[in-house]
Amino acid sequence: MSKLFISNFKKKYDTIKISGGNYMKKYRFSILMLIIFETIAISLWLTKNNLFYLVNFSYIGCAISLGIFLFTRNYKHARRVVQLLVGLYMLIYLGLISHENMQIEGFWYYLFTGVFEAATIHYAVAKIFGPLIFGRGWCGYACWSAMVFDLLPYKVPQSPRKKIGWIRYIMFALSFLFVSFLFLTHVSHIEKIMFYAFIIGNIFYYVVGITLAFLFKDNRAFCKYICPITVFMKPMSYFSLFRITCDHDKCISCGKCRRVCPMEVDMLDDSRKRKNGTECILCNECVRNCPKKAL
Repeated sequence: MSKLFISNFKKKYDTIKISGGNYMKKYRFSILMLIIFETIAISLWLTKNNLFYLVNFSYIGCAISLGIFLFTRNYKHARRVVQLLVGLYMLIYLGLISHENMQIEGFWYYLFTGVFEAATIHYAVAKIFGPLIFGRGWCGYACWSAMVFDLLPYKVPQSPRKKIGWIRYIMFALSFLFVSFLFLTHVSHIEKIMFYAFIIGNIFYYVVGITLAFLFKDNRAFCKYICPITVFMKPMSYFSLFRITCDHDKCISCGKCRRVCPMEVDMLDDSRKRKNGTECILCNECVRNCPKKAL
Protein backbone atom coordinates (compact mmCIF):
# COMPACT_ATOMS: atom_id res chain seq x y z
CA MET A 1 0.00 0.00 0.00
CA SER A 2 2.80 2.38 0.97
CA LYS A 3 4.73 1.51 -2.21
CA LEU A 4 1.64 2.29 -4.33
CA PHE A 5 1.18 5.61 -2.50
CA ILE A 6 4.83 6.55 -3.01
CA SER A 7 4.66 5.57 -6.69
CA ASN A 8 1.53 7.70 -7.29
CA PHE A 9 3.05 10.61 -5.37
CA LYS A 10 6.22 10.43 -7.47
CA LYS A 11 4.20 10.45 -10.71
CA LYS A 12 2.23 13.49 -9.61
CA TYR A 13 5.42 15.26 -8.49
CA ASP A 14 7.11 14.56 -11.82
CA THR A 15 4.04 15.85 -13.69
CA ILE A 16 4.02 19.08 -11.66
CA LYS A 17 7.79 19.45 -12.15
CA ILE A 18 7.53 19.03 -15.94
CA SER A 19 4.51 21.34 -16.09
CA GLY A 20 6.33 23.98 -14.07
CA GLY A 21 9.40 23.64 -16.26
CA ASN A 22 7.35 24.02 -19.42
CA TYR A 23 5.59 27.05 -17.93
CA MET A 24 8.90 28.75 -17.14
CA LYS A 25 10.27 27.91 -20.58
CA LYS A 26 7.16 29.23 -22.35
CA TYR A 27 7.11 32.53 -20.48
CA ARG A 28 10.87 32.99 -20.04
CA PHE A 29 11.04 36.05 -22.31
CA SER A 30 8.22 37.75 -20.43
CA ILE A 31 9.95 37.08 -17.11
CA LEU A 32 13.37 38.05 -18.46
CA MET A 33 12.07 41.38 -19.80
CA LEU A 34 10.50 42.15 -16.43
CA ILE A 35 13.79 41.36 -14.68
CA ILE A 36 15.73 43.63 -17.06
CA PHE A 37 13.42 46.60 -16.52
CA GLU A 38 13.20 46.04 -12.75
CA THR A 39 17.00 46.01 -12.62
CA ILE A 40 17.08 49.33 -14.48
CA ALA A 41 14.31 50.75 -12.27
CA ILE A 42 16.00 49.83 -8.98
CA SER A 43 19.45 50.91 -10.19
CA LEU A 44 18.22 54.37 -11.24
CA TRP A 45 16.12 54.75 -8.10
CA LEU A 46 19.13 54.09 -5.88
CA THR A 47 21.69 56.08 -7.90
CA LYS A 48 19.43 59.07 -8.59
CA ASN A 49 17.63 58.87 -5.22
CA ASN A 50 14.36 59.49 -7.02
CA LEU A 51 11.35 57.21 -6.59
CA PHE A 52 10.00 58.29 -9.99
CA TYR A 53 12.49 56.08 -11.82
CA LEU A 54 11.41 53.04 -9.84
CA VAL A 55 7.76 53.66 -10.72
CA ASN A 56 8.46 54.70 -14.33
CA PHE A 57 10.60 51.78 -15.46
CA SER A 58 8.66 49.26 -13.36
CA TYR A 59 5.47 50.36 -15.13
CA ILE A 60 7.04 50.13 -18.59
CA GLY A 61 8.62 46.77 -17.76
CA CYS A 62 5.30 45.37 -16.50
CA ALA A 63 3.49 46.64 -19.61
CA ILE A 64 6.01 45.07 -21.99
CA SER A 65 6.11 41.80 -20.02
CA LEU A 66 2.31 41.68 -20.08
CA GLY A 67 2.38 42.10 -23.86
CA ILE A 68 4.88 39.26 -24.30
CA PHE A 69 2.80 37.10 -21.96
CA LEU A 70 -0.35 37.81 -23.97
CA PHE A 71 1.52 37.04 -27.18
CA THR A 72 2.58 33.62 -25.86
CA ARG A 73 -1.09 33.07 -25.03
CA ASN A 74 -1.85 33.78 -28.71
CA TYR A 75 -3.83 36.93 -27.96
CA LYS A 76 -4.22 38.71 -31.29
CA HIS A 77 -3.90 42.28 -29.98
CA ALA A 78 -1.06 41.70 -27.50
CA ARG A 79 1.28 44.24 -29.08
CA ARG A 80 -1.48 46.85 -29.39
CA VAL A 81 -2.08 46.56 -25.64
CA VAL A 82 1.55 47.40 -24.93
CA GLN A 83 1.58 50.24 -27.45
CA LEU A 84 -1.39 51.86 -25.74
CA LEU A 85 -0.15 51.27 -22.19
CA VAL A 86 3.34 52.66 -22.83
CA GLY A 87 2.63 55.08 -25.69
CA LEU A 88 -0.20 56.94 -23.97
CA TYR A 89 1.78 57.07 -20.73
CA MET A 90 4.78 58.62 -22.50
CA LEU A 91 2.71 61.01 -24.60
CA ILE A 92 0.04 62.15 -22.16
CA TYR A 93 1.51 61.79 -18.67
CA LEU A 94 5.20 62.46 -19.25
CA GLY A 95 4.74 64.80 -22.22
CA LEU A 96 1.54 66.79 -21.83
CA ILE A 97 1.03 66.62 -18.06
CA SER A 98 4.61 66.56 -16.75
CA HIS A 99 5.94 68.83 -19.55
CA GLU A 100 8.84 66.51 -20.39
CA ASN A 101 9.96 66.70 -24.02
CA MET A 102 10.53 63.02 -24.80
CA GLN A 103 11.26 63.69 -28.47
CA ILE A 104 14.83 63.85 -29.73
CA GLU A 105 14.90 67.61 -29.05
CA GLY A 106 14.39 66.82 -25.37
CA PHE A 107 17.39 64.50 -25.47
CA TRP A 108 19.60 67.26 -26.92
CA TYR A 109 18.20 69.74 -24.39
CA TYR A 110 19.09 67.67 -21.32
CA LEU A 111 22.39 66.64 -22.89
CA PHE A 112 23.39 70.30 -23.36
CA THR A 113 22.39 71.18 -19.79
CA GLY A 114 24.60 68.34 -18.54
CA VAL A 115 21.77 66.66 -16.68
CA PHE A 116 21.40 62.89 -16.90
CA GLU A 117 17.67 62.52 -16.33
CA ALA A 118 14.29 62.51 -18.12
CA ALA A 119 14.87 62.29 -21.89
CA THR A 120 18.60 61.46 -21.63
CA ILE A 121 17.89 58.42 -19.45
CA HIS A 122 14.95 57.45 -21.66
CA TYR A 123 17.12 57.56 -24.78
CA ALA A 124 20.03 55.76 -23.14
CA VAL A 125 17.78 52.90 -22.01
CA ALA A 126 15.35 52.61 -24.92
CA LYS A 127 17.13 53.97 -27.98
CA ILE A 128 20.91 53.98 -27.62
CA PHE A 129 22.07 51.10 -25.41
CA GLY A 130 18.76 49.24 -25.12
CA PRO A 131 18.83 48.17 -28.80
CA LEU A 132 21.97 46.15 -28.01
CA ILE A 133 19.59 43.85 -26.11
CA PHE A 134 16.17 44.10 -27.77
CA GLY A 135 16.96 45.79 -31.09
CA ARG A 136 14.22 48.13 -32.27
CA GLY A 137 11.65 46.56 -30.00
CA TRP A 138 10.81 50.08 -28.81
CA CYS A 139 9.52 50.88 -32.30
CA GLY A 140 7.25 47.86 -32.21
CA TYR A 141 5.87 48.07 -28.69
CA ALA A 142 6.27 51.52 -27.14
CA CYS A 143 6.50 54.33 -29.71
CA TRP A 144 3.57 56.74 -29.35
CA SER A 145 3.86 57.74 -33.02
CA ALA A 146 3.79 54.17 -34.33
CA MET A 147 0.94 53.50 -31.89
CA VAL A 148 -1.22 55.61 -34.23
CA PHE A 149 0.39 54.56 -37.52
CA ASP A 150 -0.25 50.86 -36.81
CA LEU A 151 -3.99 51.56 -36.70
CA LEU A 152 -3.97 52.62 -40.35
CA PRO A 153 -5.08 50.18 -43.10
CA TYR A 154 -1.70 49.39 -44.72
CA LYS A 155 -0.19 46.97 -42.20
CA VAL A 156 1.62 45.17 -45.01
CA PRO A 157 3.50 47.46 -47.46
CA GLN A 158 1.77 47.56 -50.83
CA SER A 159 4.45 49.40 -52.79
CA PRO A 160 8.20 48.92 -53.34
CA ARG A 161 10.52 50.39 -50.72
CA LYS A 162 11.68 53.92 -51.56
CA LYS A 163 15.32 55.01 -51.51
CA ILE A 164 14.70 58.09 -49.39
CA GLY A 165 15.99 56.88 -46.03
CA TRP A 166 18.53 59.71 -46.11
CA ILE A 167 15.75 62.06 -44.94
CA ARG A 168 16.11 60.70 -41.39
CA TYR A 169 19.65 62.13 -41.22
CA ILE A 170 18.39 65.58 -42.23
CA MET A 171 15.72 65.39 -39.52
CA PHE A 172 18.36 64.28 -37.03
CA ALA A 173 20.61 67.23 -37.93
CA LEU A 174 17.72 69.73 -37.82
CA SER A 175 16.72 68.64 -34.33
CA PHE A 176 20.31 69.09 -33.14
CA LEU A 177 20.65 72.50 -34.81
CA PHE A 178 17.32 73.69 -33.40
CA VAL A 179 18.31 73.01 -29.80
CA SER A 180 21.86 74.29 -30.41
CA PHE A 181 20.41 77.56 -31.68
CA LEU A 182 18.32 77.98 -28.53
CA PHE A 183 21.37 77.56 -26.31
CA LEU A 184 23.77 79.64 -28.41
CA THR A 185 21.35 82.58 -28.57
CA HIS A 186 20.53 82.30 -24.84
CA VAL A 187 16.80 82.29 -25.51
CA SER A 188 14.74 82.96 -22.38
CA HIS A 189 12.01 80.56 -21.21
CA ILE A 190 13.73 77.70 -23.02
CA GLU A 191 11.84 75.08 -20.98
CA LYS A 192 8.52 76.49 -22.19
CA ILE A 193 9.82 76.48 -25.77
CA MET A 194 10.81 72.82 -25.40
CA PHE A 195 7.30 71.97 -24.21
CA TYR A 196 5.71 73.68 -27.21
CA ALA A 197 8.31 72.00 -29.45
CA PHE A 198 7.11 68.66 -28.08
CA ILE A 199 3.49 69.44 -28.97
CA ILE A 200 4.25 70.89 -32.41
CA GLY A 201 6.76 68.13 -33.14
CA ASN A 202 4.24 65.41 -32.37
CA ILE A 203 1.57 67.04 -34.51
CA PHE A 204 4.09 67.29 -37.35
CA TYR A 205 5.08 63.63 -36.94
CA TYR A 206 1.46 62.45 -36.97
CA VAL A 207 0.51 64.55 -40.00
CA VAL A 208 3.58 63.52 -42.01
CA GLY A 209 3.39 59.88 -40.89
CA ILE A 210 -0.29 59.48 -41.76
CA THR A 211 0.17 61.29 -45.08
CA LEU A 212 3.11 59.05 -46.05
CA ALA A 213 1.19 55.94 -44.99
CA PHE A 214 -1.61 56.67 -47.44
CA LEU A 215 0.74 58.02 -50.11
CA PHE A 216 3.03 54.95 -50.08
CA LYS A 217 0.36 52.51 -48.81
CA ASP A 218 2.65 51.60 -45.94
CA ASN A 219 1.82 52.24 -42.26
CA ARG A 220 5.50 52.28 -41.32
CA ALA A 221 6.70 54.68 -44.04
CA PHE A 222 7.52 57.35 -41.45
CA CYS A 223 9.65 54.87 -39.48
CA LYS A 224 11.55 53.82 -42.61
CA TYR A 225 12.29 57.22 -44.11
CA ILE A 226 11.69 60.11 -41.70
CA CYS A 227 12.12 59.19 -38.03
CA PRO A 228 15.39 60.75 -36.74
CA ILE A 229 15.59 58.42 -33.73
CA THR A 230 16.47 55.50 -35.99
CA VAL A 231 19.88 57.14 -36.50
CA PHE A 232 20.64 56.01 -32.93
CA MET A 233 18.83 52.70 -33.11
CA LYS A 234 19.88 51.15 -36.40
CA PRO A 235 23.64 50.76 -35.67
CA MET A 236 22.97 49.30 -32.21
CA SER A 237 20.25 46.98 -33.51
CA TYR A 238 22.83 45.28 -35.72
CA PHE A 239 24.32 43.71 -32.56
CA SER A 240 20.98 42.98 -30.88
CA LEU A 241 20.88 40.06 -28.46
CA PHE A 242 17.20 39.27 -29.11
CA ARG A 243 16.68 38.37 -32.77
CA ILE A 244 14.15 36.37 -34.74
CA THR A 245 15.86 33.49 -36.52
CA CYS A 246 14.73 30.68 -38.77
CA ASP A 247 14.81 26.93 -38.19
CA HIS A 248 15.65 25.92 -41.76
CA ASP A 249 14.79 22.27 -41.10
CA LYS A 250 11.16 23.32 -40.61
CA CYS A 251 11.06 26.10 -43.20
CA ILE A 252 9.30 25.32 -46.50
CA SER A 253 10.32 28.62 -48.17
CA CYS A 254 6.72 29.75 -48.66
CA GLY A 255 7.79 33.40 -48.30
CA LYS A 256 4.87 34.31 -46.05
CA CYS A 257 7.16 35.84 -43.41
CA ARG A 258 8.51 38.31 -45.97
CA ARG A 259 5.03 39.22 -47.18
CA VAL A 260 3.61 40.01 -43.73
CA CYS A 261 6.64 41.89 -42.36
CA PRO A 262 5.79 45.61 -42.02
CA MET A 263 9.50 46.50 -42.17
CA GLU A 264 10.32 44.15 -45.09
CA VAL A 265 13.00 42.17 -43.26
CA ASP A 266 14.30 38.94 -44.80
CA MET A 267 13.71 36.54 -41.91
CA LEU A 268 14.98 33.52 -43.84
CA ASP A 269 18.52 34.90 -43.58
CA ASP A 270 19.88 34.40 -40.07
CA SER A 271 22.97 36.57 -40.62
CA ARG A 272 23.20 40.07 -39.18
CA LYS A 273 23.67 41.36 -42.73
CA ARG A 274 20.24 40.18 -43.83
CA LYS A 275 18.13 42.56 -45.90
CA ASN A 276 16.73 45.37 -43.74
CA GLY A 277 18.10 43.50 -40.72
CA THR A 278 18.33 46.60 -38.50
CA GLU A 279 14.70 47.44 -39.28
CA CYS A 280 13.16 44.53 -37.34
CA ILE A 281 10.76 45.86 -34.67
CA LEU A 282 10.12 42.42 -33.11
CA CYS A 283 6.42 42.71 -33.94
CA ASN A 284 6.41 38.90 -34.42
CA GLU A 285 3.99 39.02 -37.35
CA CYS A 286 6.33 36.63 -39.16
CA VAL A 287 6.30 34.24 -36.18
CA ARG A 288 2.53 34.41 -35.90
CA ASN A 289 1.96 33.73 -39.61
CA CYS A 290 4.59 31.03 -40.22
CA PRO A 291 2.63 27.86 -41.13
CA LYS A 292 5.41 25.57 -39.87
CA LYS A 293 6.42 27.53 -36.74
CA ALA A 294 9.93 27.76 -38.13
CA LEU A 295 10.62 31.26 -36.76
